[in-house]
Amino acid sequence: MADISIKNIKKSFGTTTVLRDINLDIRDGEFLTLLGPSGCGKSTLLRIIAGLDIQDSGSVSIGGRVVDGIRPKRRRVAMVFQSYALYPHMTVASNMALPLRMRQLSVWQRLPLVGRFLPGTGQASEIIEKEVARTAKILGIDHLLDRKPVQLSGGQRQRVAVGRAMVRQPAIFLMDEPLSNLDAKLRVQMRAEIKELHKRLDVTFIYVTHDQSEAMTMSDRVAVMLDGSLMQVAPPRTIYADPENRHVAEFIGSPKINILEATVRENGLVDTAGTTLAVGADAAPGDALTLAIRPEALHLVDKDGINALSGTVRLVEHMGSDLYVHLDLPGTGTPFIARLLAERAPQIDSGQTLRLGVRPERVLLFDANGARLRRKNKQIRPIWETA
Repeated sequence: MADISIKNIKKSFGTTTVLRDINLDIRDGEFLTLLGPSGCGKSTLLRIIAGLDIQDSGSVSIGGRVVDGIRPKRRRVAMVFQSYALYPHMTVASNMALPLRMRQLSVWQRLPLVGRFLPGTGQASEIIEKEVARTAKILGIDHLLDRKPVQLSGGQRQRVAVGRAMVRQPAIFLMDEPLSNLDAKLRVQMRAEIKELHKRLDVTFIYVTHDQSEAMTMSDRVAVMLDGSLMQVAPPRTIYADPENRHVAEFIGSPKINILEATVRENGLVDTAGTTLAVGADAAPGDALTLAIRPEALHLVDKDGINALSGTVRLVEHMGSDLYVHLDLPGTGTPFIARLLAERAPQIDSGQTLRLGVRPERVLLFDANGARLRRKNKQIRPIWETA
């Protein structure tokens, strides 16, 4: 079993608090991604799980056993670093074999000249070579075993780094932004390969990234971190459609979610950006709220009215099947973005007035502190369907 339990983990470097009372349970065989901006503490948490850093307080358990104070090599974890950490003077085969040689051969058996003549060295070396060859074949790098890192592409080096971790047959894979050094096309390919590798090995993966595309496409669950705290832990679909607070809503999604300040009227109506929206706000008249609207939750309408926003087009981005339309709305200081299907949108030019219908059930509501406000009736029917 390789389930992981993180209880009340705190960590500071000097006067800087990096982790603030982190509690997280990771299931055996799960692919969990720690997602957040640079400096939020996700890599530090990963290093604490690996045993490379020591927490100030709290505990880490793996498979029901508390591993605080246990050396990294005894935790049955393998870590893949952002920099790959390959030895440039060694071949691919030697780099991949190194963890097994360190574990299975004595100091004397590892000596380059006399080691091979010692009893048991030959048999152990043969087993190591077979394991390296088997792993290399799985990763599609068996034809590269005699090359050195300088002769490899970025994607090939990444596979070697993963292979070096795989040969140890760990219960847990820890990956610290392993794709950040690759170009965009190769990152997409490696995302699919890592996800397929997880399915094949059926072991626990903990993956650190600041790239939401990686988190949303590969993970069983995503743990969103900000300023050393866990904001929300949930499946990707839930993180996107049902964020717990404004921080999560704004961090997830591309283009970024639209934010509007609003004032509550009666019967769940709110006034914002020069119009009225029927969003079912469960708040008292006069209360200030924040509305968050995904760009794809908008559609073109012919006239002004309730649940319709009107603005001046600032910029149009043609993205093939989609159009990203940037608008200036009354009383707002930041561009409002609509994501429209190109085949359904007429010719849209800068400077023209555009009217957008809002799907009330897709509007997220937050209070002044950024906490999510839930509606009493979640299944709000759009006003154009209630006539």
